[in-house]
Amino acid sequence: MRLENKVAVITGAASGMGKAIALLFAQEGAKVVVSDIAQASAQLTVDDILAQGGEAVAIATNVTQEEQVQLLIQTAVEHYGTLDILVNNAGIMDNFVPAADVTDELWEKVFAINTTGTMRTVRQALPIFTEKQSGIIINIASAGGLNGSRAGAAYTASKHAVVGLTKNIGFQYAPLGIRCNAIAPGGVATNIGTTISEPNPFGMERAMIGMGLNPRNGQPEDIAKVALFLASEDASFVNGTVIVADAGWTAY
Repeated sequence: MRLENKVAVITGAASGMGKAIALLFAQEGAKVVVSDIAQASAQLTVDDILAQGGEAVAIATNVTQEEQVQLLIQTAVEHYGTLDILVNNAGIMDNFVPAADVTDELWEKVFAINTTGTMRTVRQALPIFTEKQSGIIINIASAGGLNGSRAGAAYTASKHAVVGLTKNIGFQYAPLGIRCNAIAPGGVATNIGTTISEPNPFGMERAMIGMGLNPRNGQPEDIAKVALFLASEDASFVNGTVIVADAGWTAY
């Protein structure tokens, strides 16, 4: 029970890595706020947690909307009394669109969810963490946030920005008892592919060129275990950094 009585907010927790993190955190004793734009699917995650004897509540949240992000954090505190852990998992892909073809609309949509949404939840959580002199932030970045061609231009830039934001927060707020780290997954079997509709042929060909080097795809539970480590006291000396979880893909 490494997270006993801790309160965790997890965005994008209706499926994939977010759901796996929510389930594992609940098994380890956390009270989980399952946040997702899809209320019904978020409730299914809650139902699974409750069936296992855990505590959880679902809150529908569109992280591109400031007022909904504010409501998410406020509701979590009202429901459970505090906030201890924030996991920013909500994200979308970008159809592998390369720089020459990216539109303002696509760029802004990807950044609104992947980067600005992360900033907004952090902005709401930090005053709570600062007051209690403790708090943990875990951002789900990507191998695409550390390398140049795992997706299109917008996704790549958005995840690089998440890495920079993570390092900035981790260092600046360390004296206040707050830790901020990121996980950079490689290929993981989730439904983020459903956010790809009409992939750009050139961009996809360039992004897929290294897939043959991937030792294997991971499962959402593989990433959840890394998140549990970062959320626990086992990682008390880990701050402002990125843990790559990709079976060695980017080590080549």
